[in-house]
Amino acid sequence: MQDPLKNAFKAGLANGETQIGLWLSSTSSYLAEIAATSGYDWLLIDGEHAPNTVQDLYHQLQAIAPYRSQPVIRPIEFQTALIKQVLDIGARTLLVPMIDTAEQAQALVRATRYPPYGTRGVGAGVARAARWGRVENYMARANDELCLLIQAESKTAIENLDALLEVEGVDGIFIGPADLSASLGFPDNADHPEVQKIIEHSIKRIRSAGKAAGFLAVNLAMAERALDWGANFVAVGVDTMLYTAALDNRLAHFKNSAIALNKASY
Repeated sequence: MQDPLKNAFKAGLANGETQIGLWLSSTSSYLAEIAATSGYDWLLIDGEHAPNTVQDLYHQLQAIAPYRSQPVIRPIEFQTALIKQVLDIGARTLLVPMIDTAEQAQALVRATRYPPYGTRGVGAGVARAARWGRVENYMARANDELCLLIQAESKTAIENLDALLEVEGVDGIFIGPADLSASLGFPDNADHPEVQKIIEHSIKRIRSAGKAAGFLAVNLAMAERALDWGANFVAVGVDTMLYTAALDNRLAHFKNSAIALNKASY
């Protein structure tokens, strides 16, 4: 039987493996399972910008569980009570947005760890995380198998990057290109040369510090650049964007065919 606490995503990062992921914004457990059958290394279940409730997150964790893809949950923000809930429903890897300072990161680490190392509330024995009490020594092992990733996505966070990298318990830092470009004065322009230079430099600083570096790219060229710069957990698409593109492309094919056919009939 597979160890329910073993975090294959964290182990892969520790082994130096580059992990290719997909963003899940549809809030659908059905689409989450379809994505899981594709074989992505990790699937980000988005609770920040997608309208996911804790139950929605729970159902998507269930849908992904039988497959090799590893779920990563992004909560809406750092709230101690929400972090407790997300961990209790069985999340082993978190990506927490909008972390700007080492003090925030340290508080987040404490919220994810059981005492005496942190302040996580004790109650997983009646929840999915510990298989409703069936996982022996859950509290003694849970801290070690947790993978905590934070998002540096503001000018302030980049200025504090060295301090963030020194926080024990943070396994990796994800550079959020959209929010970062806006914070730097280039809204809707993450491809601006100045933004790109900062992203590249930040990824290399993260890896040089021995931490995992993450990125989301919605086009292939940017994903490949991030990988070349050293990012080792990269999401290469968003489910809703891929879905809408497929729908539009299919319709355009037949609309264009109909126009050509109508012209030929005259």
